[in-house]
Amino acid sequence: MKARELRELGAEELAQRIREQSQELQSFRLKHHSGASVEKPLRIRTLRREIARMLTVQRGREAGQ
Repeated sequence: MKARELRELGAEELAQRIREQSQELQSFRLKHHSGASVEKPLRIRTLRREIARMLTVQRGREAGQ
């Protein structure tokens, strides 16, 4: 999701998406570290970047931008 689209979301919806993405990332990391093959290893990287993008938008709102 692009930052422009994230800025259009409400605060609660953005927080919910951050929680969902974080849980998904944790699940992928657990599978990866346990030695099980992950279907889409690139998804770990994209999840990290999406979460960072969402947190950046959220913190920008908190700062008043």
